[in-house]
Amino acid sequence: MTAFPAREGTRAGERMAIRVPLFRADELKDARERTLALVADLRDEELLVPLLPTINPLLWELGHVAFFAEHWTLRTMLGRPSLLPGSERLYDSAKIAHDDRWSLPLPSRAETLAYLERQLDATLGAPYVDERSEYFQALVLFHEDMHGEATLYTRQTLRYAAPALPTATAPAAATEIEGDAAIPAGSYRIGARHGDAFVFDNEKWEHEVELDAFRIAKRCVTCAEFRAFVDDGGYRRESLWSAEGWRWRLDAGAEHPLHWRRADEGWERRHFQRYFPLRDREPVVQVNAYEAEAFARWAGRRLPTEAQWEVAATGVERRRYPWGEHAADRTRANLDGWYGDVASVDAFAEAASSWGCVQMIGNVWEWTASPFLPYPGFSPDAYAEYSQPWFGVQRSLRGGAWSTRARMISNRWRNFYLPHRRDIFTGFRTCAL
Repeated sequence: MTAFPAREGTRAGERMAIRVPLFRADELKDARERTLALVADLRDEELLVPLLPTINPLLWELGHVAFFAEHWTLRTMLGRPSLLPGSERLYDSAKIAHDDRWSLPLPSRAETLAYLERQLDATLGAPYVDERSEYFQALVLFHEDMHGEATLYTRQTLRYAAPALPTATAPAAATEIEGDAAIPAGSYRIGARHGDAFVFDNEKWEHEVELDAFRIAKRCVTCAEFRAFVDDGGYRRESLWSAEGWRWRLDAGAEHPLHWRRADEGWERRHFQRYFPLRDREPVVQVNAYEAEAFARWAGRRLPTEAQWEVAATGVERRRYPWGEHAADRTRANLDGWYGDVASVDAFAEAASSWGCVQMIGNVWEWTASPFLPYPGFSPDAYAEYSQPWFGVQRSLRGGAWSTRARMISNRWRNFYLPHRRDIFTGFRTCAL
């Protein structure tokens, strides 16, 4: 049975006859403003995009966001008809195969934007029914946040210009961070707590794991370190790669990270449509799990398991964030597109976990060694397609990236992608053997 958080001052299941403000109204408006800002500068033809396995047509993405929101907040909760008749035949991602999304009779840009506007107005004006109202508000909010991040991946993949979002200069690092944090053997608890306001089904529930003592890097692998691996022939040494990883490398013809290129002055990295010289103390970004594993073997190390990563982030105190219980802001993490790109691996040292690990939240998503699997006693929530189809198929990632919305991420948030994906803003840290 799906668990829904109860609204303060209202008994679970109690109906309220009056219309009440949505507890996430400002956040829903903010998410929609971000969604529209991320595509505002693109021409109509740029919204259609070429057929690639890692992206969706951006015009389809916009309609899908509206469809998902109205499906849960209006149709499921209130039994209302769709604001766009036939919308499920256009935008239901569980039923429409990826490649078929390019041949759908999608509404025009103007019609799609009008659909988004009608949906948001209707959602904001919907009556409170019971605790599910708040649950589904949070679900559609975070769903829209995730699609906003996917839009950034798409713009990067297609060499579009960086979106016109306000950014600031990332804080300078006071010192270089090196070495490992030593985590003692013991019984630790991971997963979401029952008192958390909103959790996805794959985070349920908190449970004990027994860990041997381990040592985990205090920071992510840098561009300088990964460049040494490339220059040492790491991509040509089969012994460093898993059998699956080596097959991927051969098929992809990979010789270095996807967006690197050699230039007269050394290596350069592409960020959206621009190349710039590789910066030694920035994290390597947009490498896949196979590349991360090969580097780790070359360095005589390994990737952390998902449980090890979470314990390194939460500490024995079981903090919600590495630094404590206060939500992320610009002084603690690189999130929300605040700085427009990755920051130095040495930045935000004052927001380290209690074990001394920095940037466990923000900057780059971090690959783990663990397949994406359910926690003990898992049962799917109302949005059953979110997690269950991907168990045992995809790889777990943790921590969020500079592109991730701050309100969504925490130490317990689980991401998952196929291990060959390198269009995501991913990096990694390693553990001692």
